[in-house]
Amino acid sequence: MTKGIFVTATGTDVGKTFISALIVKKVREYGINCGYYKPALSGAEERFGKLIPGDCKCVLETAGIAANPSDFASYIFKTAVSPHLAAELEGENITIEKIQKDFAVKKNEYDYLAVEGAGGITCPFNMNGTPLLLQDVIKSLNLDVIVVASTKLGAINDAVLTCEYIKNRGINIKGIILNNYDENDFMERDNKKQIETLTGVKILATVKHNEKDLQIDKETLLSIFKEI
Repeated sequence: MTKGIFVTATGTDVGKTFISALIVKKVREYGINCGYYKPALSGAEERFGKLIPGDCKCVLETAGIAANPSDFASYIFKTAVSPHLAAELEGENITIEKIQKDFAVKKNEYDYLAVEGAGGITCPFNMNGTPLLLQDVIKSLNLDVIVVASTKLGAINDAVLTCEYIKNRGINIKGIILNNYDENDFMERDNKKQIETLTGVKILATVKHNEKDLQIDKETLLSIFKEI
């Protein structure tokens, strides 16, 4: 039975890809066949007429997975906007059926799977007819989540609102990982304390700027993954 976790964040550019890469890398270092999947990616770079999904490329290279990055995302868009708008501008239509199908393929390839979202928890994937939001994707894949959060100014508000929204949608949160954390900054140390207190969600790890390893023990790391 494959085990998976969904990586979301308090917003765009908080570090979902960076943390996803460290998670996959760490699990693979334990000799476990861990992979990666991203339902939709915007802002891909075009090279020689082909779109390169940078997030997928980053995770695969960091984790030491030799594979084509384009095989790890269902939808790849050049326009750096929300997936629903990028799809509209580029003549695509994001469907939950394709995401579920591609996710099933990755489940068969890997024993553990980290799935990375786009933007924040309410990120729209399709606004034609019944809205398809990131939260709907998570629930359709039957995954729990971890939340990547900042500890900069405003981080407490972002983390609390994100976690409350996720809980209110019936999605289980396995923990929070703080990215770009500076333990020497008194405000960030306090933000860490208050985020855990006010959300009621355990902080699994803190990651310094450009850190190369995830400081988390094996038992805790593997416990975030859910059988799917």
